Amino acid sequence: MTEVAKEQQAASWLAAIWAARYRTPARFVALIALLLPWTTTGLIFALVPWLIAFAFLDLREFPRSLLRPICLLPIALVVLAVMGTLWSDAPWPERIHAIGPAAKLLVIPLLIYQFERWPYGHWVFSAFLASCTALMLYSFAVAIDPSLSLKLYLSRGPYKVESGIAVRNYIDQSQEFALCALALVYPIVSLLRQGRARSAAVFTVLAIGFLANMIFVVVSRTALVTLPILVLVFALLHLRRRAALLAAGAMALAALLLLAVSPHLRTTVAKFQADYEASVQDGQVSGMGSRLEYWRKSLRFVADAPLIGHGTGAIRSLFASAAADGRDDPLRREIVGNPHNQTLSVAVQWGVIGVLALYALWFAHLSMFRGEGLACRIGLLIVVQNMLTSLLNTHLFDFVPGWIYVLGVGVAGGMALAAKRARA
Repeated sequence: MTEVAKEQQAASWLAAIWAARYRTPARFVALIALLLPWTTTGLIFALVPWLIAFAFLDLREFPRSLLRPICLLPIALVVLAVMGTLWSDAPWPERIHAIGPAAKLLVIPLLIYQFERWPYGHWVFSAFLASCTALMLYSFAVAIDPSLSLKLYLSRGPYKVESGIAVRNYIDQSQEFALCALALVYPIVSLLRQGRARSAAVFTVLAIGFLANMIFVVVSRTALVTLPILVLVFALLHLRRRAALLAAGAMALAALLLLAVSPHLRTTVAKFQADYEASVQDGQVSGMGSRLEYWRKSLRFVADAPLIGHGTGAIRSLFASAAADGRDDPLRREIVGNPHNQTLSVAVQWGVIGVLALYALWFAHLSMFRGEGLACRIGLLIVVQNMLTSLLNTHLFDFVPGWIYVLGVGVAGGMALAAKRARA
Protein backbone atom coordinates (compact mmCIF):
# COMPACT_ATOMS: atom_id res chain seq x y z
CA MET A 1 0.00 0.00 0.00
CA THR A 2 1.42 3.38 -1.00
CA GLU A 3 1.90 6.24 1.41
CA VAL A 4 -0.93 8.18 -0.27
CA ALA A 5 -3.30 5.24 0.10
CA LYS A 6 -2.33 4.85 3.78
CA GLU A 7 -2.99 8.55 4.40
CA GLN A 8 -6.36 8.32 2.67
CA GLN A 9 -7.29 5.26 4.71
CA ALA A 10 -6.24 6.96 7.94
CA ALA A 11 -8.24 10.05 6.98
CA SER A 12 -11.33 7.92 6.30
CA TRP A 13 -10.96 6.22 9.69
CA LEU A 14 -10.67 9.57 11.44
CA ALA A 15 -13.71 10.85 9.57
CA ALA A 16 -15.70 7.77 10.60
CA ILE A 17 -14.66 8.18 14.24
CA TRP A 18 -15.50 11.88 14.13
CA ALA A 19 -18.93 11.20 12.60
CA ALA A 20 -19.67 8.48 15.16
CA ARG A 21 -18.74 10.90 17.92
CA TYR A 22 -21.61 13.18 16.86
CA ARG A 23 -24.09 10.49 15.84
CA THR A 24 -24.06 8.93 19.32
CA PRO A 25 -25.67 11.91 21.15
CA ALA A 26 -28.27 12.15 18.37
CA ARG A 27 -29.11 8.47 18.82
CA PHE A 28 -29.72 9.01 22.53
CA VAL A 29 -32.05 11.96 21.79
CA ALA A 30 -33.91 9.76 19.28
CA LEU A 31 -34.19 7.10 22.01
CA ILE A 32 -35.69 9.70 24.36
CA ALA A 33 -38.26 10.62 21.69
CA LEU A 34 -39.01 6.93 21.15
CA LEU A 35 -39.64 6.30 24.86
CA LEU A 36 -41.54 9.52 25.63
CA PRO A 37 -45.05 8.33 24.63
CA TRP A 38 -44.68 5.16 26.69
CA THR A 39 -42.55 5.54 29.80
CA THR A 40 -41.40 8.15 32.28
CA THR A 41 -38.65 6.13 33.91
CA GLY A 42 -37.18 4.99 30.60
CA LEU A 43 -36.90 8.58 29.41
CA ILE A 44 -34.92 9.59 32.49
CA PHE A 45 -32.55 6.65 32.04
CA ALA A 46 -32.00 7.59 28.38
CA LEU A 47 -31.38 11.22 29.35
CA VAL A 48 -28.33 10.40 31.48
CA PRO A 49 -26.18 8.77 28.75
CA TRP A 50 -27.13 11.59 26.36
CA LEU A 51 -25.84 14.19 28.82
CA ILE A 52 -22.60 12.20 29.16
CA ALA A 53 -22.23 11.97 25.36
CA PHE A 54 -22.99 15.69 25.02
CA ALA A 55 -20.04 16.50 27.29
CA PHE A 56 -17.67 14.99 24.68
CA LEU A 57 -18.86 17.28 21.86
CA ASP A 58 -16.93 20.33 20.72
CA LEU A 59 -18.21 22.86 23.26
CA ARG A 60 -15.96 25.82 22.48
CA GLU A 61 -18.89 27.87 21.12
CA PHE A 62 -21.34 26.71 23.77
CA PRO A 63 -20.95 29.66 26.22
CA ARG A 64 -21.60 32.15 23.40
CA SER A 65 -24.63 30.12 22.29
CA LEU A 66 -26.18 30.46 25.75
CA LEU A 67 -26.29 34.26 25.48
CA ARG A 68 -29.01 34.20 22.82
CA PRO A 69 -32.59 34.88 24.06
CA ILE A 70 -33.80 31.48 22.79
CA CYS A 71 -31.36 29.84 25.22
CA LEU A 72 -31.17 32.49 27.93
CA LEU A 73 -34.91 32.72 28.60
CA PRO A 74 -35.41 29.02 29.53
CA ILE A 75 -32.46 29.35 31.89
CA ALA A 76 -33.92 32.57 33.35
CA LEU A 77 -37.25 30.88 34.09
CA VAL A 78 -35.52 28.03 35.92
CA VAL A 79 -33.36 30.49 37.88
CA LEU A 80 -36.54 32.34 38.85
CA ALA A 81 -38.02 29.07 40.08
CA VAL A 82 -34.92 28.46 42.23
CA MET A 83 -34.92 32.00 43.61
CA GLY A 84 -38.66 31.76 44.30
CA THR A 85 -37.97 29.20 47.01
CA LEU A 86 -36.51 32.02 49.12
CA TRP A 87 -39.82 33.88 49.62
CA SER A 88 -42.20 30.91 49.58
CA ASP A 89 -44.07 29.88 52.73
CA ALA A 90 -44.49 26.28 51.56
CA PRO A 91 -42.55 23.49 53.30
CA TRP A 92 -39.06 23.07 51.86
CA PRO A 93 -39.75 19.64 50.31
CA GLU A 94 -42.62 21.21 48.32
CA ARG A 95 -40.42 24.13 47.26
CA ILE A 96 -37.67 21.83 45.98
CA HIS A 97 -40.16 19.54 44.27
CA ALA A 98 -41.77 22.50 42.47
CA ILE A 99 -38.45 23.35 40.76
CA GLY A 100 -38.52 20.03 38.87
CA PRO A 101 -41.28 20.83 36.35
CA ALA A 102 -39.37 23.91 35.17
CA ALA A 103 -35.90 22.31 35.31
CA LYS A 104 -36.45 20.35 32.07
CA LEU A 105 -36.25 23.68 30.19
CA LEU A 106 -32.47 23.63 30.79
CA VAL A 107 -32.24 20.90 28.14
CA ILE A 108 -33.43 23.26 25.36
CA PRO A 109 -30.13 25.18 25.02
CA LEU A 110 -28.20 21.89 24.87
CA LEU A 111 -30.40 20.49 22.10
CA ILE A 112 -30.26 23.72 20.08
CA TYR A 113 -26.47 23.74 20.27
CA GLN A 114 -26.20 20.07 19.26
CA PHE A 115 -28.64 20.06 16.33
CA GLU A 116 -27.51 23.43 15.04
CA ARG A 117 -24.19 21.77 14.22
CA TRP A 118 -24.90 18.12 13.47
CA PRO A 119 -27.78 17.26 11.08
CA TYR A 120 -29.42 14.26 12.69
CA GLY A 121 -32.68 15.87 13.83
CA HIS A 122 -34.75 13.78 11.43
CA TRP A 123 -33.86 10.73 13.55
CA VAL A 124 -35.67 12.29 16.50
CA PHE A 125 -38.79 13.18 14.51
CA SER A 126 -38.91 9.72 12.92
CA ALA A 127 -38.52 8.01 16.30
CA PHE A 128 -41.34 10.02 17.86
CA LEU A 129 -43.65 9.40 14.88
CA ALA A 130 -42.91 5.65 14.92
CA SER A 131 -43.54 5.46 18.67
CA CYS A 132 -46.83 7.37 18.42
CA THR A 133 -47.91 5.17 15.51
CA ALA A 134 -47.37 2.07 17.63
CA LEU A 135 -49.26 3.74 20.49
CA MET A 136 -52.14 4.62 18.16
CA LEU A 137 -52.45 1.04 16.90
CA TYR A 138 -52.26 -0.29 20.45
CA SER A 139 -54.95 2.20 21.52
CA PHE A 140 -57.32 0.75 18.90
CA ALA A 141 -56.61 -2.70 20.34
CA VAL A 142 -57.33 -1.47 23.88
CA ALA A 143 -60.60 0.07 22.61
CA ILE A 144 -61.64 -3.42 21.49
CA ASP A 145 -60.37 -5.14 24.65
CA PRO A 146 -59.71 -2.73 27.58
CA SER A 147 -57.98 -5.51 29.53
CA LEU A 148 -55.00 -5.07 27.17
CA SER A 149 -54.20 -1.67 28.65
CA LEU A 150 -50.67 -1.45 30.05
CA LYS A 151 -51.99 0.75 32.87
CA LEU A 152 -53.36 -2.39 34.50
CA TYR A 153 -49.76 -3.50 35.07
CA LEU A 154 -47.88 -0.20 35.37
CA SER A 155 -50.16 1.84 37.65
CA ARG A 156 -49.03 2.08 41.25
CA GLY A 157 -52.50 2.25 42.71
CA PRO A 158 -55.99 1.01 41.79
CA TYR A 159 -56.75 1.66 38.15
CA LYS A 160 -60.12 1.89 36.46
CA VAL A 161 -60.12 0.22 33.03
CA GLU A 162 -60.77 2.83 30.32
CA SER A 163 -61.40 2.07 26.67
CA GLY A 164 -58.61 3.23 24.37
CA ILE A 165 -56.14 4.37 27.04
CA ALA A 166 -53.06 2.31 26.30
CA VAL A 167 -50.72 3.93 28.82
CA ARG A 168 -50.69 7.09 30.96
CA ASN A 169 -53.87 9.16 30.27
CA TYR A 170 -56.14 10.45 27.53
CA ILE A 171 -54.80 14.03 27.78
CA ASP A 172 -51.20 13.09 26.95
CA GLN A 173 -52.35 10.61 24.31
CA SER A 174 -54.53 13.21 22.57
CA GLN A 175 -51.72 15.77 22.71
CA GLU A 176 -49.34 13.39 20.94
CA PHE A 177 -51.85 12.25 18.31
CA ALA A 178 -52.98 15.79 17.47
CA LEU A 179 -49.35 16.88 17.07
CA CYS A 180 -48.51 13.97 14.76
CA ALA A 181 -51.64 14.41 12.62
CA LEU A 182 -50.92 18.10 11.98
CA ALA A 183 -47.16 17.68 11.61
CA LEU A 184 -47.70 15.14 8.81
CA VAL A 185 -49.45 17.71 6.61
CA TYR A 186 -46.21 19.38 5.51
CA PRO A 187 -44.39 16.20 4.38
CA ILE A 188 -47.57 14.99 2.64
CA VAL A 189 -47.81 18.18 0.60
CA SER A 190 -44.06 18.17 -0.12
CA LEU A 191 -44.12 14.54 -1.30
CA LEU A 192 -47.10 15.18 -3.57
CA ARG A 193 -45.29 18.11 -5.16
CA GLN A 194 -42.31 15.83 -5.78
CA GLY A 195 -44.55 13.21 -7.42
CA ARG A 196 -43.96 10.65 -4.64
CA ALA A 197 -47.60 9.63 -4.30
CA ARG A 198 -46.96 6.32 -2.52
CA SER A 199 -44.97 7.86 0.30
CA ALA A 200 -47.56 10.63 0.61
CA ALA A 201 -50.31 8.00 0.80
CA VAL A 202 -48.55 6.22 3.68
CA PHE A 203 -48.29 9.47 5.68
CA THR A 204 -51.91 10.32 4.83
CA VAL A 205 -53.08 6.97 6.22
CA LEU A 206 -51.13 7.65 9.43
CA ALA A 207 -52.65 11.13 9.81
CA ILE A 208 -56.15 9.72 9.27
CA GLY A 209 -55.39 7.02 11.84
CA PHE A 210 -54.42 9.56 14.49
CA LEU A 211 -57.53 11.66 13.81
CA ALA A 212 -59.79 8.59 13.73
CA ASN A 213 -58.48 7.51 17.12
CA MET A 214 -59.33 10.90 18.62
CA ILE A 215 -62.76 10.96 16.98
CA PHE A 216 -63.95 7.40 17.64
CA VAL A 217 -61.85 6.09 20.54
CA VAL A 218 -60.81 8.75 23.07
CA VAL A 219 -59.99 12.46 23.01
CA SER A 220 -59.31 15.07 25.66
CA ARG A 221 -61.43 18.19 25.79
CA THR A 222 -58.25 20.25 25.62
CA ALA A 223 -57.42 18.70 22.24
CA LEU A 224 -61.03 19.08 21.13
CA VAL A 225 -60.90 22.83 21.82
CA THR A 226 -57.40 23.57 20.56
CA LEU A 227 -57.20 21.34 17.45
CA PRO A 228 -59.62 23.44 15.32
CA ILE A 229 -57.81 26.61 16.40
CA LEU A 230 -54.46 25.10 15.42
CA VAL A 231 -55.81 24.12 12.00
CA LEU A 232 -57.23 27.61 11.49
CA VAL A 233 -53.99 29.31 12.57
CA PHE A 234 -51.90 27.27 10.15
CA ALA A 235 -54.44 27.79 7.36
CA LEU A 236 -54.16 31.55 7.83
CA LEU A 237 -50.37 31.38 7.93
CA HIS A 238 -49.86 29.18 4.87
CA LEU A 239 -52.92 29.73 2.66
CA ARG A 240 -54.31 32.75 0.91
CA ARG A 241 -57.26 34.42 2.62
CA ARG A 242 -59.89 32.93 0.30
CA ALA A 243 -58.41 29.44 0.57
CA ALA A 244 -58.19 29.81 4.37
CA LEU A 245 -61.88 30.78 4.56
CA LEU A 246 -62.82 27.80 2.39
CA ALA A 247 -60.73 25.55 4.64
CA ALA A 248 -62.47 26.97 7.72
CA GLY A 249 -65.89 26.30 6.18
CA ALA A 250 -64.90 22.77 5.22
CA MET A 251 -63.60 22.16 8.75
CA ALA A 252 -66.88 23.39 10.28
CA LEU A 253 -68.87 21.12 7.97
CA ALA A 254 -66.61 18.17 8.77
CA ALA A 255 -67.05 18.83 12.50
CA LEU A 256 -70.85 18.69 12.15
CA LEU A 257 -70.65 15.46 10.19
CA LEU A 258 -68.29 13.90 12.73
CA LEU A 259 -70.60 14.87 15.60
CA ALA A 260 -73.40 13.10 13.76
CA VAL A 261 -71.49 9.84 13.26
CA SER A 262 -69.38 9.66 16.46
CA PRO A 263 -71.24 8.97 19.74
CA HIS A 264 -67.95 9.29 21.61
CA LEU A 265 -67.41 12.81 20.23
CA ARG A 266 -70.95 13.86 21.13
CA THR A 267 -70.46 12.59 24.68
CA THR A 268 -67.21 14.52 25.05
CA VAL A 269 -68.79 17.75 23.77
CA ALA A 270 -71.86 17.33 25.98
CA LYS A 271 -69.61 16.94 29.03
CA PHE A 272 -68.69 20.65 28.85
CA GLN A 273 -72.27 21.70 29.65
CA ALA A 274 -72.83 18.85 32.10
CA ASP A 275 -69.70 19.74 34.09
CA TYR A 276 -70.61 23.41 34.18
CA GLU A 277 -74.13 22.72 35.44
CA ALA A 278 -72.90 20.22 38.04
CA SER A 279 -70.46 22.74 39.46
CA VAL A 280 -72.43 25.99 39.18
CA GLN A 281 -75.86 24.67 40.15
CA ASP A 282 -75.04 21.75 42.44
CA GLY A 283 -71.60 22.76 43.73
CA GLN A 284 -70.13 19.40 42.73
CA VAL A 285 -66.54 18.72 41.67
CA SER A 286 -66.19 18.39 37.87
CA GLY A 287 -63.60 18.97 35.15
CA MET A 288 -64.76 22.27 33.68
CA GLY A 289 -66.44 23.59 36.82
CA SER A 290 -63.39 22.87 38.94
CA ARG A 291 -61.16 24.69 36.48
CA LEU A 292 -63.31 27.82 36.77
CA GLU A 293 -63.01 27.63 40.54
CA TYR A 294 -59.22 27.14 40.35
CA TRP A 295 -58.90 30.18 38.08
CA ARG A 296 -61.09 32.35 40.32
CA LYS A 297 -59.01 31.52 43.39
CA SER A 298 -55.72 31.87 41.50
CA LEU A 299 -56.63 35.38 40.33
CA ARG A 300 -57.23 36.29 43.97
CA PHE A 301 -53.86 34.83 44.95
CA VAL A 302 -52.16 36.84 42.19
CA ALA A 303 -53.86 40.03 43.36
CA ASP A 304 -52.41 39.45 46.85
CA ALA A 305 -48.80 39.30 45.54
CA PRO A 306 -48.74 40.70 41.98
CA LEU A 307 -45.06 41.52 41.53
CA ILE A 308 -43.04 38.49 42.65
CA GLY A 309 -45.84 36.07 43.60
CA HIS A 310 -46.03 33.79 46.61
CA GLY A 311 -42.91 31.79 45.80
CA THR A 312 -42.06 28.40 44.33
CA GLY A 313 -44.32 25.56 45.48
CA ALA A 314 -46.82 27.85 47.21
CA ILE A 315 -49.88 26.87 45.16
CA ARG A 316 -51.03 23.89 47.25
CA SER A 317 -50.69 25.73 50.57
CA LEU A 318 -52.65 28.70 49.17
CA PHE A 319 -55.48 26.41 48.05
CA ALA A 320 -55.38 24.70 51.45
CA SER A 321 -55.84 28.06 53.18
CA ALA A 322 -58.70 28.95 50.83
CA ALA A 323 -60.34 25.55 51.40
CA ALA A 324 -60.80 26.39 55.07
CA ASP A 325 -63.46 28.92 54.04
CA GLY A 326 -65.29 26.41 51.84
CA ARG A 327 -67.47 25.01 54.62
CA ASP A 328 -69.73 22.32 53.15
CA ASP A 329 -69.12 23.22 49.50
CA PRO A 330 -67.05 20.33 48.02
CA LEU A 331 -66.01 22.44 45.04
CA ARG A 332 -64.52 25.19 47.21
CA ARG A 333 -62.87 22.71 49.56
CA GLU A 334 -60.69 21.21 46.81
CA ILE A 335 -56.94 21.42 47.47
CA VAL A 336 -54.78 21.23 44.35
CA GLY A 337 -51.20 22.06 43.41
CA ASN A 338 -52.06 22.97 39.84
CA PRO A 339 -54.51 25.71 38.73
CA HIS A 340 -54.76 24.15 35.24
CA ASN A 341 -53.54 27.26 33.48
CA GLN A 342 -49.87 27.90 32.71
CA THR A 343 -50.05 31.67 33.06
CA LEU A 344 -51.82 31.48 36.42
CA SER A 345 -49.43 28.82 37.69
CA VAL A 346 -46.48 31.07 36.92
CA ALA A 347 -48.22 34.24 38.16
CA VAL A 348 -49.20 32.74 41.52
CA GLN A 349 -45.62 31.62 42.20
CA TRP A 350 -43.52 34.38 40.59
CA GLY A 351 -45.89 37.23 39.80
CA VAL A 352 -45.66 39.59 36.86
CA ILE A 353 -41.92 38.93 36.56
CA GLY A 354 -42.59 35.25 35.93
CA VAL A 355 -45.36 35.92 33.42
CA LEU A 356 -43.10 38.28 31.45
CA ALA A 357 -40.38 35.62 31.38
CA LEU A 358 -42.87 32.94 30.26
CA TYR A 359 -44.29 34.96 27.37
CA ALA A 360 -40.86 36.20 26.34
CA LEU A 361 -39.77 32.54 26.13
CA TRP A 362 -42.75 31.59 23.97
CA PHE A 363 -42.35 34.52 21.59
CA ALA A 364 -38.58 34.10 21.30
CA HIS A 365 -39.12 30.50 20.27
CA LEU A 366 -41.89 31.49 17.86
CA SER A 367 -39.54 33.94 16.14
CA MET A 368 -36.94 31.18 15.73
CA PHE A 369 -39.29 29.30 13.40
CA ARG A 370 -40.01 32.03 10.88
CA GLY A 371 -39.20 30.56 7.50
CA GLU A 372 -39.77 27.51 5.33
CA GLY A 373 -38.88 23.87 5.80
CA LEU A 374 -39.91 20.91 7.90
CA ALA A 375 -38.04 22.07 11.02
CA CYS A 376 -39.75 25.47 11.01
CA ARG A 377 -43.18 23.91 10.48
CA ILE A 378 -42.76 21.37 13.28
CA GLY A 379 -41.22 23.88 15.67
CA LEU A 380 -43.95 26.46 15.05
CA LEU A 381 -46.64 23.82 15.51
CA ILE A 382 -45.16 22.67 18.84
CA VAL A 383 -44.89 26.19 20.27
CA VAL A 384 -48.39 27.22 19.18
CA GLN A 385 -49.88 23.97 20.46
CA ASN A 386 -48.18 24.44 23.82
CA MET A 387 -49.41 28.03 24.11
CA LEU A 388 -53.00 27.05 23.30
CA THR A 389 -53.20 23.94 25.48
CA SER A 390 -51.56 25.86 28.34
CA LEU A 391 -54.76 27.92 28.56
CA LEU A 392 -56.45 24.84 30.04
CA ASN A 393 -53.46 23.04 31.59
CA THR A 394 -49.90 23.67 32.77
CA HIS A 395 -48.49 21.89 29.73
CA LEU A 396 -45.08 23.55 29.80
CA PHE A 397 -44.52 22.10 33.28
CA ASP A 398 -46.39 18.80 32.87
CA PHE A 399 -44.20 15.80 32.07
CA VAL A 400 -45.19 14.56 28.60
CA PRO A 401 -46.34 17.86 27.00
CA GLY A 402 -43.38 19.63 28.61
CA TRP A 403 -40.88 17.14 27.20
CA ILE A 404 -42.56 17.34 23.80
CA TYR A 405 -41.94 21.08 23.94
CA VAL A 406 -38.34 20.66 25.07
CA LEU A 407 -37.45 18.07 22.42
CA GLY A 408 -39.41 19.75 19.65
CA VAL A 409 -38.12 23.27 20.22
CA GLY A 410 -34.55 22.10 20.89
CA VAL A 411 -34.21 19.77 17.90
CA ALA A 412 -36.31 21.74 15.39
CA GLY A 413 -34.75 25.00 16.61
CA GLY A 414 -31.23 23.75 16.02
CA MET A 415 -32.17 22.47 12.55
CA ALA A 416 -33.93 25.72 11.62
CA LEU A 417 -30.97 27.84 12.72
CA ALA A 418 -28.56 25.61 10.80
CA ALA A 419 -30.69 25.93 7.65
CA LYS A 420 -30.85 29.73 7.98
CA ARG A 421 -27.09 29.91 8.50
CA ALA A 422 -26.51 27.72 5.43
CA ARG A 423 -28.73 29.99 3.29
CA ALA A 424 -26.94 33.07 4.58
